[in-house]
Amino acid sequence: MYKYAFILLFIIPLFTSAQSDMSKGFKLLENGNFENAEQFFEDFLKSNPNNKTARLCYGRAVGLSGEPKKANSLFSELLKENPGDFEVEINYNESFLWAKDYESAKPLYKKLVADYPDKFGAVLGYANTLSNLKEYKLALEWVDKAIALDPENKSALVSKKYMRLGYANAYVNNQQYGKGEAYLQKIFSDFPEDKDALQNLANLYLIIKNVEKAKATYKRYATNAKDSIVALNGIALAEHIGEQDKTALKIAKKAKKEVLKVKDTALTEQTYNRYVQALIWNHKYKKAQIQIDSLKQVNPNRNWIMALDATIGMYMANFKKSINNYDKILANDSASFDGNLGKANALFASDKIIPAYKAAKQTLVIYKKQKDATNFIEKLDLSFTPNVEEHATYTFDNGNNTAYSSTTTAQLALSTKFSSTISYQFRTTENTVTLNKATSHVIIGGLKYKLFPKTNIKAVFGVNKSISTETSFAQPVLDIRLQLQPYILQNLDLIYTREVQSFNADLIEREIVMNHYGLTYNMGTTFNLGWYTQLIYTEQTDSNVRNLLFSSLYYNLFKKPATKIGINYQYLSFADQVPSIYFSPSIYQAVEIFADVRAKLSDKTLFMASAASGYQKVEKDLMTVIFRAETGVQHQFSKRLSGKVYGKYSNIASATAAGFQFTEIGFKIKWLFTKKPLFYAKLQKQIELK
Repeated sequence: MYKYAFILLFIIPLFTSAQSDMSKGFKLLENGNFENAEQFFEDFLKSNPNNKTARLCYGRAVGLSGEPKKANSLFSELLKENPGDFEVEINYNESFLWAKDYESAKPLYKKLVADYPDKFGAVLGYANTLSNLKEYKLALEWVDKAIALDPENKSALVSKKYMRLGYANAYVNNQQYGKGEAYLQKIFSDFPEDKDALQNLANLYLIIKNVEKAKATYKRYATNAKDSIVALNGIALAEHIGEQDKTALKIAKKAKKEVLKVKDTALTEQTYNRYVQALIWNHKYKKAQIQIDSLKQVNPNRNWIMALDATIGMYMANFKKSINNYDKILANDSASFDGNLGKANALFASDKIIPAYKAAKQTLVIYKKQKDATNFIEKLDLSFTPNVEEHATYTFDNGNNTAYSSTTTAQLALSTKFSSTISYQFRTTENTVTLNKATSHVIIGGLKYKLFPKTNIKAVFGVNKSISTETSFAQPVLDIRLQLQPYILQNLDLIYTREVQSFNADLIEREIVMNHYGLTYNMGTTFNLGWYTQLIYTEQTDSNVRNLLFSSLYYNLFKKPATKIGINYQYLSFADQVPSIYFSPSIYQAVEIFADVRAKLSDKTLFMASAASGYQKVEKDLMTVIFRAETGVQHQFSKRLSGKVYGKYSNIASATAAGFQFTEIGFKIKWLFTKKPLFYAKLQKQIELK
């Protein structure tokens, strides 16, 4: 970024002291026409082989046209012939900068400024060297010394601007956004409304999700037709970050229309890129895919187009398509940020954890401390970090039953494929009229193993020890599930569960064990519609048999707040009717409509509320109104500690085994009791890059 400033530093004094017949060569160098300048001075030196000025100019032309090592060798020879010559030394030093060998240049410039502390070129060269080594604080000190030596020389101010940009970027990468912003703002004192500073400032605001400041900065940037289109593209992204995707698409359409009026290939590509992204954000996948296919025909094997194709694959849960596109991007450019981190996300979504870790780690090798990649790895680590959860509830119903329950669960991941669970539940229940009391203690241990990506087997084994006024018994409990994702956007669980009915004291006394055989199936779509179904067949130790069907058709109405509405249908039947003991109709049906709302109260606090109402019919009885509701608040106290309080009510007849209305209040607290997964050392070996 500094080499053209250096040309002006040296060509002018050389020009004034050299032969006029080299003036053509000087102008070629000054105008950046290095290859022709190289040929000119090569020809000139054939007849004037010892002309120092011509040899310096030839060396500069060689170095700046792409052969810095050759230039370094030429200057080295000159230095041997002219030891201590400032002009030769500074050109020799600068040749290391052209070769990006800043480590070698640093001690040379340090010596040069010690020998010539008042030479502007030496001081500025040292400042630029320090800047390229990312020693920004010291670089800024030296560039100020250069400015003091020659206040009218604009090249030092330009260098200072880029140093501030680099320093700001370093702070942003370290997530010290306030300091980064401060250095960007300082640029405006020397270069009011500088476009580079404005773009970097807007990008910083996007990173910290300060949407309004980002939009205001882009508006400052829009001072001509082309820059207005750049600004529109940026504002569209800001609106997306602010979860205003319809507005983002409207702005992207405007930019697409405006870009047709200018002839700028790069800007046109950036604008079409943002437009297709906006289509994807708004779930207009068919239109987006048509646009992507059209772009592919005109520009095959372009990374930005393949990135769009990968993005639409992620949104439509076609992760194989996304991975294929990211692989093509990396084949073109192994250092691509979109390719590396995009592939990490696609692999994670495909449940390929170790490859996802590796792709994210590769991103950080190229982009040190990059926030998104760092957060991605941290998210993976936290998902495998051992944790303990306490869940306490208090329940009461209109059958005069009260119950208190406390469940403590510890989860330990032993690898990315294998995890274990141990849980203890204590529950005490009492009928305040009959004074019948009972307690139960349930201890279980569980194992979960990933057979293949998207295919898990989960088994829970334990013992339920129940004690009531009249009886005491121990029964094994069991829960085995095969969890599958047979197709895109579909989840299927095959279930067998053995449980002891322990809702109230009367039921505990009867020692009723329920064996459930069933499945749950959930199907999503790319147009916000979903369908969940549960089928359960239950055999009980009192010889009764129960059949249960629950089906829910739902629609995701809004993103912010996340709002889901739908309709539920439930069918329940028992082979034998024993209403004096528990709710056991020959036929029970219920239909209800429901709404579920989830919103952020702050960055760390989530609120949820759901309600459902409809009608239920028990056998031949008249239909009655049903209502149920739940609300809760969850707060993330730290990365490793979260808590939730909630309350719920239901009068649906099948909500409990006894058919009562009930109310429950409770809280949950979850603590990740180590900072890293237990197998962290082994994991690091597994994801080691080769």
